[in-house]
Amino acid sequence: MTREDFIKLSLLGFLGLYSCGVSAMKIKKPLAIQLYTIREAVSENLEKALERLAESGFSQLEIYGYNDTFFGKSRNEFKTILNNVGLKVISSHHTTGILHPEKGTLITDWEKSVEDLHYIGSKYMVCSYLFPEERTAENYRRLPELLNKAGEVTSKAGIQFAYHNHDFEFEKFDEQLTVYDFILKNSSSDLVKMELDLYWISKTGLDPLVYFEEYPGRFPLWHVKDMKAGTKEFTEIGNGTIDFKRIFEARDKAGLDCWFLEQDASDKDIFKSISISKKYIVKHPYF
Repeated sequence: MTREDFIKLSLLGFLGLYSCGVSAMKIKKPLAIQLYTIREAVSENLEKALERLAESGFSQLEIYGYNDTFFGKSRNEFKTILNNVGLKVISSHHTTGILHPEKGTLITDWEKSVEDLHYIGSKYMVCSYLFPEERTAENYRRLPELLNKAGEVTSKAGIQFAYHNHDFEFEKFDEQLTVYDFILKNSSSDLVKMELDLYWISKTGLDPLVYFEEYPGRFPLWHVKDMKAGTKEFTEIGNGTIDFKRIFEARDKAGLDCWFLEQDASDKDIFKSISISKKYIVKHPYF
């Protein structure tokens, strides 16, 4: 083999490896996590908690608890911390304010909330939860209108609004519809998207793919966490019973844009749980 032939073959090999690397980078999405997962660490020291996530390979966050401040920080202070540790907020969770009308809720000073989330660069704002005392038939019937109004405000700032489920939404509140179906049918498909929690819908025994087929493109956000066999408790991704491969293969039908690792509780150190989930995610290319 001549030196010229060797150089040509070496160059082709390098380009092949390079193109594979580029393809992998294009396919692999950044690791994102719902910050509620490490809420105890956040309450102890916000910046150190975020640094630990960044060191673990996470680059995107969904946050919680905005109440006119971000964990007691002004929006300038919080944005500076994010920049310092190299994390970006993609989404933020907010409650309705129906019976708890604090700042940061859909009912109280919502415009200011939207302004602050826009300032730190969030793409989504999500109605995260209805407190048990808010779960009445009257409030359920009013909910689509409330969500639409919240979505109208966020859309003006270029932020997509969404609703996050637990399991109670899959109970019927009248003779025909579950709360979840009522929201889907009576809210704007443009103003109100859904953040589907794969654990909670799986716990009810329902199939996410049925919803993807009936409401294609409505589910840009997912919470990804696993469920123990038998007890149905939270567990690390890959240590439970949820068929993530089957669900992720339907991502285009669902309209998936971003998903967040989340684990509400753990029987071990939460950062150990995060590490177990991350290893499984990295090993399986369908995520």
